[in-house]
Amino acid sequence: MAKVLITGATGLIGSRLTEMLKDSGHIVVHMGRGEKKDTDVPQYTWDVQKGKLDEAAFEDVTTIIHLAGASIADKAWTDERKKEILDSRIKSAGLLHKFLQKGQHSVDTFISASAVGYYGDRGAEVLTEDMPKGEGFLADVCAKWEDAAINIGKLGIREVSIRIGIVLAKEGGALPELARPVPFGIAPYFAKDNLYYPWVHKDDVCGIMIHAVNNKQMNGAYNATGPKPLLIKDLMQDILMAHHSKALLIPTPPIAIKLALGDRQELVLSSQNCSDKKVLATGYQFKYTTALKALQQIYA
Repeated sequence: MAKVLITGATGLIGSRLTEMLKDSGHIVVHMGRGEKKDTDVPQYTWDVQKGKLDEAAFEDVTTIIHLAGASIADKAWTDERKKEILDSRIKSAGLLHKFLQKGQHSVDTFISASAVGYYGDRGAEVLTEDMPKGEGFLADVCAKWEDAAINIGKLGIREVSIRIGIVLAKEGGALPELARPVPFGIAPYFAKDNLYYPWVHKDDVCGIMIHAVNNKQMNGAYNATGPKPLLIKDLMQDILMAHHSKALLIPTPPIAIKLALGDRQELVLSSQNCSDKKVLATGYQFKYTTALKALQQIYA
């Protein structure tokens, strides 16, 4: 049993991760800006901009899972927003580093969220964790995100970075947007060659993180993506099957997405054909081995 402190625990992954950790017998505490979502979990506060945190949060904590970070999808990428996205991840990790380097704690494991955006747009290339980062804003953010975690690892703390794929969940992430037109009888997909989507059910993202808590042999970066990433057209077909829908698959020219989203086109037009071999080698077993099974559970 571990005592786990989660930052950014009010989001899609943090909420479910809290439930699954508690169900596994672990003790959970939260660190955030004051939002209280789970009254059964002790809440501690920090102010990243002011460089302050409640040190009482770390009492007997053995593992930190760092999920905090401004959303990358909900606002236009102005220069100000890009700075906020980066600072929310790097400055928060820096604040944790500042506390941990004092040495007055029991933390032996630091698990940080990252994302498959690390790889940039790589077409059909099979992506393993030892490959260099790609190009683009998201790749730069992910690399600096992971560097901040590595910096904590230099304190003698086991460090794991989880490169999260496209999370499938009914209540958030990319899936509601992908499926939004389906009730109207259409299912648009981006007509770009070799556009692979590294899908993963939210329970498997959380499962991999819990596996990293328990498995002391895990170190460094791991892809948190389900087996066999799908081409976007095939993923949309699975969404229709899970909905028992006869909606018509319609190709959408990438130029339309570029005009609508600007720089944020990276979010939907980058292809990452990620390998799951490294995480499988640790003994992790996916709960959902196909996107269709994941989607059928979500829409059951």
